Amino acid sequence: MRDGEDNQDGFAAPARAGLSRVRDLAFSLPGKLLGLSILFVFIAEILIFFPSAANFRTEWLMDRAEAAHLAALAAESAEDVMLGEDMVRELLAGAEAVSVARVTEGVNELVLGGTLRGGELVTADLTKENFFDALLATCHTFIAPQGRYVRIIATPRTRQGSGELISVIVPEDGLKRELFAYSRNIAWLSLFIAVVTGGLLYVFLLFMLVRPMRKLAKAMTRFQEDPLDTSRAVTAGTRLDEIGQAEAALAAMQSEVRSAFAQRERLAALGGAVARINHDLRNVFASAQLVSDRLAMSKDERVAGMGARLLRAVDRGIRLCQETLDYGKSQEREPDLKSINLRNAIDDAAGDAFAATGAAEWRNDVDEVVFVSADPDHLHRIFVNLVRNAVQAMEKQDAAALTVTAEAEDAVVRVALTDTGPGVPGRVRETLFQPFGVSGTKSGSGLGLSIARELARAMGGDVTLKATGEDGTTFEVRLTAV
Repeated sequence: MRDGEDNQDGFAAPARAGLSRVRDLAFSLPGKLLGLSILFVFIAEILIFFPSAANFRTEWLMDRAEAAHLAALAAESAEDVMLGEDMVRELLAGAEAVSVARVTEGVNELVLGGTLRGGELVTADLTKENFFDALLATCHTFIAPQGRYVRIIATPRTRQGSGELISVIVPEDGLKRELFAYSRNIAWLSLFIAVVTGGLLYVFLLFMLVRPMRKLAKAMTRFQEDPLDTSRAVTAGTRLDEIGQAEAALAAMQSEVRSAFAQRERLAALGGAVARINHDLRNVFASAQLVSDRLAMSKDERVAGMGARLLRAVDRGIRLCQETLDYGKSQEREPDLKSINLRNAIDDAAGDAFAATGAAEWRNDVDEVVFVSADPDHLHRIFVNLVRNAVQAMEKQDAAALTVTAEAEDAVVRVALTDTGPGVPGRVRETLFQPFGVSGTKSGSGLGLSIARELARAMGGDVTLKATGEDGTTFEVRLTAV
């Protein structure tokens, strides 16, 4: 018993494997293309079949009418001879008809007559029947009961224009039988055409579409496994179609991604080095700060002045180290949006900036009724950075002035901060909002505007350079109104 079960398992395993391969092929892209190609061609053949079947029916009926007309002419030519019953039957059998009559000016004249066996009689008037009538009648023929008769009314081809008609009654079983035979032939032919056409389309699409797509898919998978391996790179081909464009785009993307990964590794290494250097620099600056404090308290005015200058330089170095470390941390936290009085928030930020950097003539023209939806800390840091930058830009001017205004437009509040400085140099504008970009002041780290824009965008706003020139610079902060 155990041996029989083993044999069954031995036969079943290859069968299951074969079925699995067939199923995989059927549901693969080539299999789907082949199946859909055959299906669509077969549907087209079906749509063509019914008109061709209707035309076959019309031709069959017309052939029966022509044969009956010839039988009627034979009977008329032998009118002097008394036709016997056997002769009449022979003529009708040759025309496959039960009876034949001529219709002249609406009057039926029986030429040859036979006996109907009680079946249903339907009329096919080929002189009035249009395409849709023929199509409907063909469908009725397929489902018609056995023993039905068709009365054919037609104009013989040799009597066109004479007004003479021929009326023939024939059994419909012959028409039905030949229609089914015609349908079988059409079905086999359609299946053959569908398979051949589908196969040709399959081979064409396999080489022109499926195989290149598979190649691209495998290339993307291999690249995903190890983006830094240059041997897995895709080489753009010479094709000018969409596949070629996809290959070129993938090759370009892979090159950009590898460059981005390499740059990330370099930046990570640089970040680690900067963190270590910052740590050591902060210790050095701490020692220098103690010395400069003592020098600043010297009774010698010259030494005290030099100590004060040294103290300011040390403070700037410490601040630069701290800002560099702060920027290298993870991204800013998600903003906690609240309704904030804009005028008061800007005044608070300006006060902190003035205390740390230096004073300037301050004019806040923001209406007290203007409220914005913002994170209090983010908003404070934005305007502290902007005001501090403006004060540093005007440090060599005797009459430094800073003005802030705000305009509400729909759901947006546009805040303009204008200074009377010398303007932003062209070389600075190019990297104005980039981290560690070219700074307009010697003590600047190039981080203030980058941080301000990042914070503003996190709240759904933005910071932009609106205007700059010799008479001053205006930065615009876009915020969400309440």
